[in-house]
Amino acid sequence: VPAALLGTALLRRPAALGAAAARSAPARDSHGAPRQGHGSSKAASLHWTGERAVSVLLLGLLPAAYLCPGPAVDYSLAAALTLHGHWGLGQVITDYVHGDTPIKVANTGLYVLSALTFGGLCYFNYQDVGICKAVAMLWSL
Repeated sequence: VPAALLGTALLRRPAALGAAAARSAPARDSHGAPRQGHGSSKAASLHWTGERAVSVLLLGLLPAAYLCPGPAVDYSLAAALTLHGHWGLGQVITDYVHGDTPIKVANTGLYVLSALTFGGLCYFNYQDVGICKAVAMLWSL
């Protein structure tokens, strides 16, 4: 909608909202310019591309798991699912956890959870039937 149609009065922030925003703690902005020591826009672009690549890889792994199950697909699924979940939960932390100490605790917990998830999936693939066979067994119920 063109600004001329709305008028300048509608485009200004009300004084009460401006004062409230000034008093509140600054929120972490994952979409803004990088802060000192927090990477660059090139790193963010590569991360975004990596997320999309893993998502597309998962789309290809799902039919592969059905058509030709085996250890290679099992371990590929373990890695891709863990990485996909790690990045997704990392974004939840970025959006909802505030303050330096809580962010450090949440990120440490995320890395521990991701390592345990990947280790557990690899253990399941090695010691048990594997992800592909397990899902096929669930579908056969």
